[in-house]
Amino acid sequence: MSSDYLEAMETAATTVLPEIDYPLVLAALGPQAHRLAVNHADGVHPFLQPVEHTAIAREHLGPGKLLIPHQAVVLDTDPVSARARMRALTPARFRDVETPYTVNYRRLGYGDDDLTGERSDRLIDAILAWGDETAVATRLNAHLEAGADHVLVHPLTPDLVSAVDQLERLAPLLTAHPNTTSPGMVRPDASQNLPAESSTRR
Repeated sequence: MSSDYLEAMETAATTVLPEIDYPLVLAALGPQAHRLAVNHADGVHPFLQPVEHTAIAREHLGPGKLLIPHQAVVLDTDPVSARARMRALTPARFRDVETPYTVNYRRLGYGDDDLTGERSDRLIDAILAWGDETAVATRLNAHLEAGADHVLVHPLTPDLVSAVDQLERLAPLLTAHPNTTSPGMVRPDASQNLPAESSTRR
C-alpha cells in the first residue's frame, strides 16, 4: 500500500460524501506500515495479534493515532475445544505458507515450532482470548492497558445469535474497566469464516 493509494481514497471519500468525516485506519502490522499510518491515516486496526503487538504499535504510532486491535474470543474453559475453534479457521493448505502475519509473529519472537502445522498452543493462546468471562475480559482490558483506544471483539461462534450471547455475557465486565471514559461499546464481527492468519472505548 502506498501513500498515493491512501491519498486517492481520501479524495474519493471527500468527493462522494463530503459531509461525513470517515476515519481511515490501516490493517498495519509492522513498523513500515505503522509509519505510513502516522503520516497518511488516522490509525491502525491490526488483526489477530497478541497484546505485546498492541504495545509496540502504540509506541510506533505515538499518542495521537487510533489503535483498534482485533481480538478473537471463545467463552470456553476447555483448552482443547477452545483452541480448536481458532485452528479451524485456517485451512490446511495455508498452514505452512509464509504470510505477513507469520512474518510479524516471527518479529514478535515466535519461531518455526509455533508457526508450522496447526500452530502451537503458545501462539494460539497469544492471539485467542479463551476461558470464562473474567479470563476473556482480562485479555481485552490488557489491550487497553497496552495503549489501545478500542478493541474489536470477535466471538468465534457458529452463528450470530451465539456471538451476541457471548458479547452480552462479557459486556458487564468490559463497561466496568477503570480506563473507560465513556460507556463501553462491544461490537461483534460477523465474519465468522475468515482464515486465521475489528470495541471497548479507552
